[in-house]
Amino acid sequence: MKHLLLLFAGVVFSINMSAQIYMAKNCVISFFSSAPLEDIEAVNKAAKPILNTATGDIQTKIAMNAFVFKKPLMQEHFNENYVESEVYPNAVFKGKINEPVDWTKDGEYKVSVTGILSLHGVDKERKLEGTIAVKGSEIIISTKFNIHIADHNIKVPSLYVQNIAEDVEVKLDATLEPFKKKQ
Repeated sequence: MKHLLLLFAGVVFSINMSAQIYMAKNCVISFFSSAPLEDIEAVNKAAKPILNTATGDIQTKIAMNAFVFKKPLMQEHFNENYVESEVYPNAVFKGKINEPVDWTKDGEYKVSVTGILSLHGVDKERKLEGTIAVKGSEIIISTKFNIHIADHNIKVPSLYVQNIAEDVEVKLDATLEPFKKKQ
């Protein structure tokens, strides 16, 4: 009987632990650069943020070459000249939610997340503000923030200073669902 109780407790614990991990079923990360001569926009739908509701830890890995631009030449320059995606293929954010969120109750919460943004080989501590909405079994994350490209050693040749902004606006919208191991 004791072994049966331990087995039952292990199963319940394992089910409970897996329900605490959420992974994006869809995610859109976009950025916008407004400069005197031209605006630059790109969208990435390949990122898969992961959230641990038990600890408030959140992280996402972003493939830099998955950003899609309206003009193919912009995409080529972005990958080859600016983010150097062959050398630095991913940006990574790892952080922790600062405010309490009731993951068991539907609602919207204003939160901040403190963590490290690794981009172009440079780690920078960041505090991002946004919202988390709990809707049934889904968690919806939304944030908007700016990145000062010089902070990540992304250099803009003087010839293109009028084309590329020093600060780039980044938006992330993701819907996460409980992680399920593939059988």
